Amino acid sequence: MTTNQRTAGIHHITAFVKNPQVTTDFYAGVLGLRLVKKTINFDAPEVYHLYFGDEAGSPGTIITFFPWENSRKGVVGGGQVGYTTYVVPEGTLGFWRERLAKFSIEFQETTRFGEQYLQFADPDGLLVELVAREDGPRSTWSFGGVSAEHAIKGFGGAILYSTNPAATAQLLEHVMGLSKVDEQNGLARYQSFGELGNIIDVNTEPMAAGHGGHGTVHHIAWRAKDDAEHLTWQQHVAANGFQPTPIVDRQYFNALYFREQGGILFEIATDPPGFARDEEPEHLGEQLMLPAWYEQHRATIEQLLTPFDVRVMELDR
Repeated sequence: MTTNQRTAGIHHITAFVKNPQVTTDFYAGVLGLRLVKKTINFDAPEVYHLYFGDEAGSPGTIITFFPWENSRKGVVGGGQVGYTTYVVPEGTLGFWRERLAKFSIEFQETTRFGEQYLQFADPDGLLVELVAREDGPRSTWSFGGVSAEHAIKGFGGAILYSTNPAATAQLLEHVMGLSKVDEQNGLARYQSFGELGNIIDVNTEPMAAGHGGHGTVHHIAWRAKDDAEHLTWQQHVAANGFQPTPIVDRQYFNALYFREQGGILFEIATDPPGFARDEEPEHLGEQLMLPAWYEQHRATIEQLLTPFDVRVMELDR
């Protein structure tokens, strides 16, 4: 296997939810993330594709959602991202404990690899956790009751739930270029060189497969620094026995996909061009943005989509 390729870490994570307003109230209203892009699922234009992140939607900060009103409830399990991990500044877990309690969000505290985590679920059942770390640039975004001082920086990483953890571990180390740093209590820890989205925990015993639907993660995307490196990644993944898709234009990054042997759908996405390619940075996420090939169908598409607002929560007013 070739090992010269290394990803900086997570680019974005994409999940299924039901309702755009409920999801926006949770991720923007409660967690304080910025809605950086309101667009559509290019493969199903009657469904939104919503992107939340730091002020710019920087790689390593972006959680994205397909809100599908009539979707079935998913089952979190093997072949998926189990927990999406967000990193907050050192010394702010007390603020986040109080904030979750204020919004009656049940959470549990746990320690893993010597770090303290607050674990909870979003309204659809997606599993989320917060960890405080010194590494990584601070967010400059503030919204509602979350000041920039306490704001989520981006991803800390993720816990991957694999049906074949030995194969997933091999992939993370020898294809994606992460380093194994520890193993304890049924989890192995891997680290990439980036400052955000850089710490990945994987179960060491096989896990029963989950089922897709709202409340589950669809895929995890890894960073490629530019288009040239992206092409190299496509060749590298194929040379290691996987079957990457052709490169797909997602407007704000280019993407390729492959499924690893533990059942998890991996994407590799380019850092550029980013979310300011079709909106001014200070107005990100304010308008429905459509790719050129859908613009002629805007009126029809807008009629199919449920309106929603980014709003400060009642408890923060």
